[in-house]
Amino acid sequence: MTISTKGRYALRIMLDLAGHIGETIKLKDIAARQEISEKYMEQIIAVLNKAGYVRSTRGAQGGYQLVKAPKDYTVGMILRLTEGSLVPVECLAEHALPCEREGKCATVEVYRRIYAAVNNVIDTMTLQDLVDIEHEKAVDNYVI
Repeated sequence: MTISTKGRYALRIMLDLAGHIGETIKLKDIAARQEISEKYMEQIIAVLNKAGYVRSTRGAQGGYQLVKAPKDYTVGMILRLTEGSLVPVECLAEHALPCEREGKCATVEVYRRIYAAVNNVIDTMTLQDLVDIEHEKAVDNYVI
């Protein structure tokens, strides 16, 4: 399982917005801070907007903001929206075809445990957790 740039950038966009609660943020400002192509961000923000994760405001003072508080978004919600399923092997997918080896396959247990571990991390970590980590890292990197 590899998370694509779409998933990684969606997470960074949401984290950027989470760091600016109460503000309407222009896409170009997020693009500059996150070093992401504004054109590519437009595609990703459209997905986030359609899902109701962000809201847009039109006009000169327009931009984007989160619909809910950062604590209400899990990393899993964002990654599944942009990536779809995060299963490590096809046979564990929700609508997988029956596998002829299912009854005798021992290795599938490895993949089940990997999938469970990944889900445990992404479903318990919130945008607020990431905001907190970002603040900790900023303090740790402070140099006089």
